[in-house]
Amino acid sequence: MNALVVDDSRLARTELRHLLRAFPEVTVVGEARHAEEARTLLRELQPDLLFLDIHMPGETGFELLASLETAPHVIFTTAYDEYALRAFEVNALDYLLKPIQESRLTTALQKARQKLTVPVPTLAPASGPEPEEPAPTPLTEHDQVFVKDGERCWFVRLADIRLFEINGSYTQIYFEQHRPLIPRTLQHLEQRLDTRVFFRANRQQIINLKWIESIEPWFSNTLKIRLRGGGPEVEVSRQQSARFRDMLSL
Repeated sequence: MNALVVDDSRLARTELRHLLRAFPEVTVVGEARHAEEARTLLRELQPDLLFLDIHMPGETGFELLASLETAPHVIFTTAYDEYALRAFEVNALDYLLKPIQESRLTTALQKARQKLTVPVPTLAPASGPEPEEPAPTPLTEHDQVFVKDGERCWFVRLADIRLFEINGSYTQIYFEQHRPLIPRTLQHLEQRLDTRVFFRANRQQIINLKWIESIEPWFSNTLKIRLRGGGPEVEVSRQQSARFRDMLSL
């Protein structure tokens, strides 16, 4: 992946270059200090990926994108979190807050890799199992996710979500005082969440282990867990209670 870095801060460009050294599949082919310089380099270099700051002298990163007929895949890099929703409206791959964490950069580049990888066509065998779909991109507790429920939207860190709970054909998310519903199954979420942090307590609930306030023995050798911040008490199934003890005991 050839990448262009656009940021008016030389220190920020240097820091991002340093972080990208850990990803040999990424080549930084150029740097730009402002939108006009970036337009010239985009025409000349035609990069696959654009690391783009938002606040720059002259035009903002959004104004630069609006002026382009075609644009590479964009990962925003900024010190301001209030533009996250707008970033996803222009189909950005990701939105990284400065100082950029390596784990967040890893996730962003995984998304870029998926977008830019074109599978080579092959002839299907005469018989045999259907090819498996690629596994969803894993997330860490440091990742931020876009959540939309009706007309309301949030950009929330996974570390701040204490509970996922089945509610009809939707999953309800508990963070702060909010309880939005998303059209995802727990099975789908379980594939994406870090199992060292998020634990499937039963068929209806996944809890964030770091939000546990208290644990008490319950019926038939099961456990009951109370989470900080409110929400329902969680009764851990017998099988998962045994797994919980095995995972977290010394």
